[in-house]
This record gives sequence, structure tokens and C-alpha cells, in this order.
Amino acid sequence: MAKKAAKSRGSIGRSAKKKGLSKKGAAQGRTALIAGASGLTGGHCLEFLLESAYYATVHALVRRPLGITHPKLREHVVDFNDPASVRRAAKADDVYCCLGTTIKKAGSQDAFRKVDYEYPVTLARESSANGAKRFFIISALGANPKSKIFYSRVKGEVERAVREFPFESVHVFRPSLLLGERAEVRTAEKIGSALARVVGPVMVGPLRAYRAIEARAVAWAMVFSATAHLHGGVMESREMQALWEGRG
Repeated sequence: MAKKAAKSRGSIGRSAKKKGLSKKGAAQGRTALIAGASGLTGGHCLEFLLESAYYATVHALVRRPLGITHPKLREHVVDFNDPASVRRAAKADDVYCCLGTTIKKAGSQDAFRKVDYEYPVTLARESSANGAKRFFIISALGANPKSKIFYSRVKGEVERAVREFPFESVHVFRPSLLLGERAEVRTAEKIGSALARVVGPVMVGPLRAYRAIEARAVAWAMVFSATAHLHGGVMESREMQALWEGRG
């Protein structure tokens, strides 16, 4: 699947210039669902989903109201520890999973795994049971279910798990270090982001794949993948960056 996707993305930069995110024109009746809209990348993804004429309605699964008013937005307060509450709300054509945390914020590896593995799998299982056609999920650069690094292993395991559900296609996005202003202060990430902006321009050749990327660019790539009908598979950080730089 990934190999086919890579082939179809050979001209993604040119496609981005031609198609954009369909901001104009009548909505095509499709529905989108997003989980994790209160986060950095999820917030941008929600913004793009609401702007795009590709979707008539955007459902957001939230723990508490986002405080956003938009004629296309429908909020659903759910508890991911209660699959039944997710099942009642997870009804859409396309599902965007932007759920994620850090081990430090979660407090333990078990708590991290709950948010980054169990919750996305619950979302995939319940939405696919409700007839969702496509699933878009943020993973991470270096994700591998056999990795010795706990973080990378969990990301690889969740990629593998969501592919087991009967979606028409699963789209995995593996960004490098994410850049952008978060609602909460993460001192280590703030320092890392500052350094990444400095060294990024000199990271060329094989190192280009590890350049930090704006969270906004990742979100844009996710929505573009849907509106441009790209094949499912894995999109690496450098491919997302190419899309962002080639957008119209």
C-alpha cells in the first residue's frame, strides 16, 4: 500500500498548486470527523476542514467544548475510556486522528500508551463500524513496531493496528519535530524548536528528512490528501514539507 502511495505522490507539489484545499464552491456533502482538535496540529487541521468546501459538516470529538462557533461544526463531548460514547458520535466519511501526548505530560509510559495507542484504536474501531471510509492519523518520524525506543514502538504499533480495520484507505503522516505555538508551555520543546529553526536550513541531503516541520504544514497535508484523493499509505515529513511549499 505504501509503495503504491509513494508512486502516486511523485507530483504532489504540482498537484498542490493546482487543487489547493477547495476553499471555494459548494460543499460536496461529505462529512469529516476529527479527534484531538484542541492540540497543536489538530487545531490547524480543524481550521482547514472548516475552510474547505470539500466537507459540508465537520464533527469534532472533544473532552470539553472548544469555544468555537462555525455553521459546519458539530461538537460531541465523549470519553475515550467509554467506547460506547465514541461509537455514538464517530459517524463520518473521513476520520482525522490528531490524538497524542508526551510521556512527560502523560506521567508514565502506560498513560502515554493509552492516549497514543488505545484511544486512536478505539476511534478507528468505532468509526469503521459506523461506515467511515478513510482514516487519517498523525504518527511520528521513525515509527516502527519493532523499535527499541518506546515512543517509536508505540507509534509503529498504532499504525499497524488501525490498518487492520476495514477502511477503504488509511493515511499515515510521520512528521519530524513539530513547530508552532502550543496552548501549554513545553520548555524543552520550545528550546528544541528554536534550535531547529536555526539548523534547519543547513540540513540538506539525507538530513533533510529530519528537518523540523510546522504543525500547520502537517495539518494541510492531511486535508489535502483527502481532497486530492491521494492513495493511502505513509507520508513522511519531507513529503509533507514539499506539499506545503508547493501549495497554491
